[in-house]
Amino acid sequence: MKMHASRRQWLKKIQNIGLLTLGAWFSPLTAFAKKEDAMKVIQEITGGKPVIDGKVKLVIPPLVENGNLVVLKLSVDSPMTVNDYVKSIHVIAEGNPLPNIFTVYLTPRSGTANITTRVRLADSQIVWAIAQMSDGKFYQGSAETLVTLSACTELVWG
Repeated sequence: MKMHASRRQWLKKIQNIGLLTLGAWFSPLTAFAKKEDAMKVIQEITGGKPVIDGKVKLVIPPLVENGNLVVLKLSVDSPMTVNDYVKSIHVIAEGNPLPNIFTVYLTPRSGTANITTRVRLADSQIVWAIAQMSDGKFYQGSAETLVTLSACTELVWG
């Protein structure tokens, strides 16, 4: 006598196969970007132009209890005049699933190049701020932080 699986059993098997595949896709080894990924993003932003240390000050607490709300302060030393201003600031985190956290575009009318915000950090890592100036030069600053409770890693199935 031949037994046929019920529709419910068949769907359960398909679901298990899907979860195994999804689990492999989102494994801890593949969920986070690596330093090489962050460097690749920086190369894409700069178009391969050199990035100079200085002018950019990035402040993140060195020890963070919860990666869900990390205060990030950054400033770029610029007069913000029509002839000399910050065009954009890119914040890149090497340990987040997507390294480019955010980008801010500025004009001389912005007044200052100071930003304070909160970001999510998936793990302990180095975070970079890359500023593009109106003359086409790129400057960078970085900060390292130790995150004790990571963000960006929880998958919720409902």
